[in-house]
Amino acid sequence: MGDRKGRGKLGLILIGALALIVVLAGAAFLVGRALQPYNLHAVELDPPRPAPDFTLISARTGQPVSLQDFRGKVVLLYFGYTTCPDVCPATLSDYKQVYEILGDKTRDVQFLWVTVDPERDTPAKMEDYVSHFNSEFLGLIPPSAEDLARVAQAYNIYYERHDYGSGAGYLMDHTATVALIDPAGMWRGIIPFRADPQEIADDIEYLLREGR
Repeated sequence: MGDRKGRGKLGLILIGALALIVVLAGAAFLVGRALQPYNLHAVELDPPRPAPDFTLISARTGQPVSLQDFRGKVVLLYFGYTTCPDVCPATLSDYKQVYEILGDKTRDVQFLWVTVDPERDTPAKMEDYVSHFNSEFLGLIPPSAEDLARVAQAYNIYYERHDYGSGAGYLMDHTATVALIDPAGMWRGIIPFRADPQEIADDIEYLLREGR
């Protein structure tokens, strides 16, 4: 009788120890995941650098807008133009999807679109174009050709006008990447053209958590 009771107690002890091991292993796994460094899907700048500030004109309000106005948010900075036949519509469609993935988190995100074709991109045209994709996207117009050149150079953006003799008039060749800027105003990475929207959203969520 005593042996059966002893074996029963021993069994309970073993079960309890096994349960404790499972709990501790699960906790160690979660801690390990939390401590594991995150690598951006974007092409990381190593080391990150302060994002060059600028002041351009909002297509929505006609008022000056500076990069520093968005401190505390993740900024996605893109250069394009409204009559772009393929690259710009594809890019804005991708970032529309990124915003849909992020949902309410977009209150801490700002997509900025600088036109490389201010000759044709009037404020009304810019606002109508970007709001077609997402009403939270903001189009920016350089006050002068010199301002455009200065901002583009600061972000390593190439753009050049080409007249191909088409009925649509001239086209603008331009860099199709997006600058990824964290809430502290640091330029963290470069997002390639047609990057996966889910991976872009993952990078943004990481930078938002990091900034808290």
